[in-house]
Parts: sequence; structure tokens; C-alpha cells
Amino acid sequence: MRRAWQRAAALLALPGLLAWAGLQASEAPDALGERTGGATTVWATGRNAFSFPAATLDDAGRTRFAIGNSFFRRNWVEAPASTTARDGLGPHFIARSCGACHAQDGRGAPPARPGEAPQALLLRLSVPGTDAHGGPRPEPVYGDQLDNAAVQGVRPEGQVHVRWQPVHGRFADGTPYTLRRPLYGFTDLAHGPMAADVMTSPRIAPQLIGVGLLEAIPETEILRNAAEQAAAGGPVQGRPNLVWDAFAGRLLPGRFGWKANTATLAHQTAAAFLGDIGITSRLFPRETCTALQADCLAAPRGAAAGAPEIDDKTLDDVVFYQAVLAPPARRNPEAARVLRGQQLFAQAQCAQCHRPSYVTGPVPFPGRSSPVLQGQRIWPYTDLLLHDMGPALADGRPDFGASGRQWKTPPLWGIGLLRDVNGHTRLLHDGRADGVLEAVLWHGGEAEASRQQVLRMTKAERAALVAFVESL
Repeated sequence: MRRAWQRAAALLALPGLLAWAGLQASEAPDALGERTGGATTVWATGRNAFSFPAATLDDAGRTRFAIGNSFFRRNWVEAPASTTARDGLGPHFIARSCGACHAQDGRGAPPARPGEAPQALLLRLSVPGTDAHGGPRPEPVYGDQLDNAAVQGVRPEGQVHVRWQPVHGRFADGTPYTLRRPLYGFTDLAHGPMAADVMTSPRIAPQLIGVGLLEAIPETEILRNAAEQAAAGGPVQGRPNLVWDAFAGRLLPGRFGWKANTATLAHQTAAAFLGDIGITSRLFPRETCTALQADCLAAPRGAAAGAPEIDDKTLDDVVFYQAVLAPPARRNPEAARVLRGQQLFAQAQCAQCHRPSYVTGPVPFPGRSSPVLQGQRIWPYTDLLLHDMGPALADGRPDFGASGRQWKTPPLWGIGLLRDVNGHTRLLHDGRADGVLEAVLWHGGEAEASRQQVLRMTKAERAALVAFVESL
């Protein structure tokens, strides 16, 4: 009886939140979103909470999941090697495996100590202008990202260093806070200075739970989010980022990446294999060496001339593995403090961008276990749109249709398990925020009104807001 009353009270208290979720009280057996991934949800906590397959996966799917997991986690090696299925590392790279950046399928963090080399954080590079598909134009000497490692006989492109600048502020009740702004620098550049007009953007590796479900959100729902925000006429005016997808061969709304600069998991995965590990594939067949990097161009390859270093089947298995990583169920969704935080989340208009819920449609590309992912009521808390987040978070680097001030609304599911999985709570695109509250305090631009509401909250209200977000 108590459980039913709490659910009813939550429904009555949060009409705005549930309107964005597209739910009616009469169809809400999971009104609080406990089953974050619908029937695919797993009830899991601890270090492996992000590494379980969808609960609905059959035996054949679990076998394929295990194969993809192997190629995701295990290191690639330099060519030539006896391990021909996993050779071809480099010539430049930032990691030897996908799992090195996405540890336990979770989130990376910026360097914790001065002088520590980043791994799960990379620096995107570009110069003014666009490439053939409307994307960023690579820096002419170092390409589209700085790689801080290389195989034998090849010089790493350089090293990235981070230092931190304190940013002080106060809540309305007088409680002080201190944020940390990261400042980036380069040393040991192997091929001389970068272009004078180079633009840089730090990107941390995000957690991977539910990415297949995000790919299954109908495109019409993403466009609907933008149309409804425009019609509302307020400061929140999100828009999709139309980006080139190598697998579709056309422009699609972006869903992945911190600026929604990738549309499909297949493109995201193949591009990461090339850029981060140096592994070529059928649609990304050329190493990222630039014309001035003679040692890179001369390095041995892991396949015969013209052949990809990862074949289509293996790449598809890695994509499948990520697609069916299940989001864990919410924790304590009916706790009094969590329910109070849910009310505050709605009152602060956070759900305008962090749309709670969708029903997934057919997966747009084959090979993603469509019956498993389709038709699920999911609770990711994102609109998958770009928003102007103000000058404090701006990187000044355009990415397809994204300006230097715009970022995609990240999904919130699983945030409360980051400490269990990865041992930290670093959030935002570069990991500058330590925890939910700091992330909110960095918001500006379209989210400035929401930030101001949080600044006016009492200590107890702030704790309730954090408790709600960490329950997702």
C-alpha cells in the first residue's frame, strides 16, 4: 500500500516531468523509471555494473556478446606479429584497446596528478574550415587529434598536460564552493608547432551502458524535442547536429559524442578504432598519418596492402557488444529524499533538456539485435540535442553544426554508479566537474535559469537533487 501511494504521489507532483516522458498515469506501471532500459534492464551494482548484457538476450546473442567483449577489452599489438587477428596497433595511438579508455565499460577521468599523461581524455584538433563532409578540418601537421603514443620507430605526436585554475562561488545561503577549470598545454611536439589558428577540444571517454537503446530512439522523437523547445519560446532551444555517417553514406542526426558528432554506433566504433588505436577498417582504410609524418607513413601495417586490419565481422561483433550493454536499474527510487529531488529536478526545468523517457523503435541498421532493443520504454534523461551551455564550458571549436558553445545533453542513467565502476565521479565533457552538483554549477547559456534555481536551493534541497540524479 505504501509503495502504491508513493507512486501515485510522485505522479501527481510531477506533471511537467511526465509530460516530457510522454506518459499518462494510466499507462505507468514503471512510472518512476526503475527499469531504465525496459525489459533489457539488469539489477546490478558494484564494479561490473556497466558490463552486463541485456537481460533479454538469448544464448546466441550472449555468445556474440562474449566475442565482441574479447575484442573490446584485449590489447592490440604491433605488426608484424604472430597474433594476426589482433595486430596492426598504431602507428600512432592513445590506447591499446577500447577497454583501456572505457574501463569496465565506464567513464574515463582527466589526469589526477601533475605530469600524469592522459589516456581516457583526448584532445581534438582542427583549423577553421570544414572537410569534404562538413565536419571539422584537421590540423595540417597533427591531424584531428593528438596521439601521445606510438609503435617502435615512430615518434609520438606529443604530450598533453593539464593544470587547474580554481573558480570560486557561493550559494544563496552563503555556502562557498570551488570549481576547477582545466587549462591544457602541449609539449614534445614531434613535428614542430601546430598551426597558429589551431582549435582544440578535450573529450573524456563516456560510459557505454544503453548506447544501443539510444540508437533505437526514433529520429522523429529527436526532431520532436527540437520542435517542442522552439515552440515553447523560452531560453532552451536545442537542435540536432546533422553529421556525416560513413555507414549510411548520408547526413543523419548525431546521437553520440559530446557534440553529437556521430550518428551511429558503427561509425563511432570504426572511427575510434582508427583514431584511438590505429586500426583500419573497410570504411576507414587509411592510417591517420599526415604528409609531414614520414616515420608514421613508413611504419609496418597489420594487414596486406589494401586490406583492413579489423574485418567486418569482428567490427560488427564489437558494435553489437556495445549495443546490448544493459543500463542498470535505478536504486532506491521511492526513497523520500530521492522523490523530493525528483520534484526539484522538474521545478528547475532540468527535464527540458534531460527528457526522461522514450519508447525505442526499430534499430536503423542490421546486426544490432533489433528484437531485443525495439519497443522498450527507456529512461535515459537526454534529448540528444545541442544546447548553448555558455562561455564557461565553451571550447571554441565547431563540429559539423555544433558551435564552440554547444554540447549535446548527455544521458544521466548510471551516474550514481560511477564511483563503484570507475572509482571517481568526474563529469562533463572533460571531467572537470567532481560530481553532480559541480556539473550543474558549470551550466550556463540556455541552462542559466536552471543553474540559478539550484544556487538558491537550501543545503537539504541540493542534497535531494543530487540523490535523485544519482538514483538514475
